[in-house]
Amino acid sequence: MIFGAYACSEDDTQPTENPDSSLIANNSELADLLLRTSDVNNTSSIDCIDLLYPVTFFIYDSNQQQTGTQTVNSDGELLALLLSLESGTYIALQFPISVVLQDGTVVTVNSNAELVTLISGCASGGGGVPSDFETILTSGSWFITYFFDDEDETSDFAGYEFTFATDNTAQAVSATTTVDGSWNLTTSTTPDLILYFGESDPFDELDEDWDIIEATQDIIKLKHISGGDGTIDFLTFERTPNGGGGGGNTSDFVDNLTTSVWYVNLLEDDGVDETCDYVDYEFTFNANQTVIATSNSNTVNGTWSATSSNSGIDLVLNFEITGGDDPFEDLNDDWDVISFDAQIIKLMDVSGGNGGTDYLDFGRNPYQGCSGGGNTTELTNILLDGQWFVESYIDDGDDQTIDYNGYVLTFNSDGSVLAVNNNNTITGTWSVVTSGSGLDVNLDFGTAVPFDEFNDDWDVVTYTTTRVELFDVSGGNGGTDYLTFQKL
Repeated sequence: MIFGAYACSEDDTQPTENPDSSLIANNSELADLLLRTSDVNNTSSIDCIDLLYPVTFFIYDSNQQQTGTQTVNSDGELLALLLSLESGTYIALQFPISVVLQDGTVVTVNSNAELVTLISGCASGGGGVPSDFETILTSGSWFITYFFDDEDETSDFAGYEFTFATDNTAQAVSATTTVDGSWNLTTSTTPDLILYFGESDPFDELDEDWDIIEATQDIIKLKHISGGDGTIDFLTFERTPNGGGGGGNTSDFVDNLTTSVWYVNLLEDDGVDETCDYVDYEFTFNANQTVIATSNSNTVNGTWSATSSNSGIDLVLNFEITGGDDPFEDLNDDWDVISFDAQIIKLMDVSGGNGGTDYLDFGRNPYQGCSGGGNTTELTNILLDGQWFVESYIDDGDDQTIDYNGYVLTFNSDGSVLAVNNNNTITGTWSVVTSGSGLDVNLDFGTAVPFDEFNDDWDVVTYTTTRVELFDVSGGNGGTDYLTFQKL
């Protein structure tokens, strides 16, 4: 059996021949990884990563001519497809596809190489399941502090104390009810926890094969990906009821939050690391429920509140937003408090839309992982110094520089920018931030033509004291725009 996975455009155009000369043969690395990912009965199966279905494959004959397509909707269907392929035939994945990592992060994959890296990486990492998991599970009692199945249903299990015995039996006991169940671990390299508590509501919701995200003496975090619609369920056990990762004590949490300053140490938005967007900011949470984020060139005001919910403590953040690409918009949410102490606050949010999971950490020290971010202060000071004009603007290959002839731009320290010619004054906003790819310049001129074309998050190519070169790759058609400012 030989099969290959190749990228195909998103417009469902079907290739007529293999576009990739690097075929993946039977027993090759990716072939083996895909089989181990889809075969739960394989003693070396990989459970630390899951494909989000449906996934489409193109099928080719020995002459590399396409003979058909097949869409698979589950691990079982994928395994059946792989095992049914005849010798000399090939298959090609239609990229992009999405996979879910052990911690619930959803990642978009665009190539064979990316898929190999993700699967082999998590497999070699052991999936984060400790070797003494059985001892942790069967020692003492547990309480469900978070259960999310399309919506938060933690309250359905309030008052129930769970115990897991070494003979693989389990019980959920309340003041008036006892529910018997069972538990098992799969024999895969990264074992799953199989729970069964019968068919009675709501305990039938727990009857799943759960991926183990994290396990310590105090907390067990699980996730399950539906084989039907691909939605993700989350289940958390802790040693005390309504823990929310921080013991459920809102007063202690508030005291900790409002003591001294904090820095964003992680912002992962649906699998994308955006931490460097906040690396220059120092956050102060005040007792009057206001919050201030301050950098050398900017101040962002907002509000916060901490509440108790069935899942524990929630931290609600609401920052003022300027423009369509303001990174602070990604912080505005109702965050579940996973854990907190004097040095770090860990938060999580599951999107009500696509089911993606976001993670936000605040720490006492600035994040140091933005070595490629560049010097925001230096570029900010350069733009503040003097007046500028648009030397060049290329919109997806179309030179539109003439539209900006005669305009003089002034970047002000309050975050405003003015574009002025003999007849017109256009006002917008600007900021310089760091991202994982380097420096970004955020521009927003609202609906004012023609400067509305500049409304975007621009990557900085290079800059000097008299010239700033930017580019942006469109999220729609993938075209690239180029913008250059020259100092007068």
